[in-house]
Amino acid sequence: MKNLKPVQILLIGSAVILCSTFLILYAFYAYFPFNNFYNYLLISLIISGISFLIFFYLIKYFISEPLKILYKSIRSDKFKTDKKDAFNIHQNIVKNAQEEAELFIIKRTEEINKLKEQEVFRRDFLGNLAHELKTPVFSIQGYILTLLDGGLEDENVNRLFLEKASKATDRMVSLIEDLDEITKLEVDRLKIDKRPFNIVAYTQEIIDSLEEIAITKGMTIKFAKNYKPKLVLADKLKIGQVLMNLISNAIRYGNEKGEIIVRFYDLDEIITTEISDNGPGIDDKEIPRLFERFYRVEKSRNRFEGGSGLGLSIVKHIIEAHQQTIKVRSTVGVGSTFSFTLEKAKSNTPLSSRGIPLK
Repeated sequence: MKNLKPVQILLIGSAVILCSTFLILYAFYAYFPFNNFYNYLLISLIISGISFLIFFYLIKYFISEPLKILYKSIRSDKFKTDKKDAFNIHQNIVKNAQEEAELFIIKRTEEINKLKEQEVFRRDFLGNLAHELKTPVFSIQGYILTLLDGGLEDENVNRLFLEKASKATDRMVSLIEDLDEITKLEVDRLKIDKRPFNIVAYTQEIIDSLEEIAITKGMTIKFAKNYKPKLVLADKLKIGQVLMNLISNAIRYGNEKGEIIVRFYDLDEIITTEISDNGPGIDDKEIPRLFERFYRVEKSRNRFEGGSGLGLSIVKHIIEAHQQTIKVRSTVGVGSTFSFTLEKAKSNTPLSSRGIPLK
């Protein structure tokens, strides 16, 4: 019964009134001047019709009109014409109102949850930013105060403290530059200069530049096999940042005497680059937040090793600016694998003997 349309309710009500009126007239026929069956039926039909009209206007003005006001208050879109929200007895106005209200509740709940998440993110971001700035600022302040208290005249102290203050200043500059770059990436103000280049040869250049750092930890970086040149269409400098960050992280947080392996996969119009290590790995609960600004899996070690805490966030933004994806797989005690995709360049681009595209 609750899903009946207004027209069905009116017709059922009119039929009940018609039958009731007819039975009453017929039961008390002796008191009425007309003793004809058709007269009873005609009078019953007239009374039923009047009842239909009365209840039609009652439903329209006391149920439909208030519901129309409710629709306008909860709907975000604007009615194009007056006919769209006009009263229609063939529609189930109660059911429609219930569906609209449920949809409204779902949307508002989603908005509230999103606002709560943004508030948590904003609070965490401001707290982390304050902490990251506080560390170098307090260091600089301590060095300056020491120099002002007499250390400036001590040749064994002044140069050492000035160098330390300079390093702390460089850390602050690096942090601010990273924040500025993320902001530009988020608002699409950072220009992506896509040009074809050999991702295999370029990755080898990045590996060569980091080889000495890896050697100090007894680590090796190598390709899984010998790869033929693979051309991608991307911003070479930006992808260099991505490779530098991912390989540096693998060195920084990997196990001593560990191994970093780079692989390339060629699939249709996409080239996938994969960087794997056999380090301590990352817990599953940490992975969803891994690319957030300042998020640290191992806070104490991460701060000791340095870094702005923005590297992976920048990496994610750079890859997404190329309309591509980056993923991570990790098992605690086994290691982690970061992989990202890039658009494949046209194969008819001429190459040099080292696999470098020729203009």
